[in-house]
Amino acid sequence: MERTILITGVGKRIGYALAKHYLAQGHHVIGTYRTHYDSIEQLGKLGASLHSCDLTDPAAIEALIAHINEHHARLDTIIHNASDWLPDNNGLSPGDTMARMMQIHVSAPYQINLALAPLLIAAAKTNDDNIGASNIIHITDYVAEKGSKKHIAYAASKAALHNMTLSFASLLAPHVKVNSIAPAMILFNEHDDDAYKVKALAKAILPKEAGNNEIISLIDYLQNSHYVTGRSYAVDGGRQLK
Repeated sequence: MERTILITGVGKRIGYALAKHYLAQGHHVIGTYRTHYDSIEQLGKLGASLHSCDLTDPAAIEALIAHINEHHARLDTIIHNASDWLPDNNGLSPGDTMARMMQIHVSAPYQINLALAPLLIAAAKTNDDNIGASNIIHITDYVAEKGSKKHIAYAASKAALHNMTLSFASLLAPHVKVNSIAPAMILFNEHDDDAYKVKALAKAILPKEAGNNEIISLIDYLQNSHYVTGRSYAVDGGRQLK
């Protein structure tokens, strides 16, 4: 079945990999981005519908929602991937730091979910497969449960996003399944040195770089499941057992 999938933050890393994966499968991808990387041009050539949308700007979110409602007849899945890993010592005031984290990770998904829920429900009612339900997937973080000494506001906002998973799962059942994925270290950055990589890998009992396919496979599972909602899936290499 061809799906229409909204993915926030498709410019790089997991969001970019997800967009390419679903485009290659013949699905229609709506992607948002804040920074115009070369990857955005590549996704456009592959057929993605792309929108510049700064999730710190409520007006930009409203414009995105209006565009989707006007130009897309259906929506099957929303993947809230956009994120900002802002440390507490970033130069902003504590109040501004917390406000930014809550706006990106909580207010924006809240606004988008409520506004686009009718499209998700309508799509679920017209599905002719044995799954039926549409999907909302929140990408949270391992630190939502553990906390973080240097990213307190970030961790708190991701914990709030997980809590919102529970509320939306209850609100939108049975037509929309709502789940969270809580990753730890999935991909190293190009500038990460060997010392950092050794330290990061040592935090897990499965000391390896997970890679994008771990997240892609889990999202595929959640979309194809007909009996899973309101759950959070840790992708952390067993860090809780260290």
